Amino acid sequence: MKKIIPLEEGDYYLTPEGYRCFTEQYLLKRGYCCESNCRHCPYGFNEKKVKS
Repeated sequence: MKKIIPLEEGDYYLTPEGYRCFTEQYLLKRGYCCESNCRHCPYGFNEKKVKS
């Protein structure tokens, strides 16, 4: 079961399209890489490297 991490200031921002974009701060608190090619991934995931 994954724990719920409460959102704090600086954990995300809204893109011009209205989507929530999680920051490196939040992704580090989450503690793992989801391999979804997040814009601010602190874990170094790169979809292009996986597909090669």
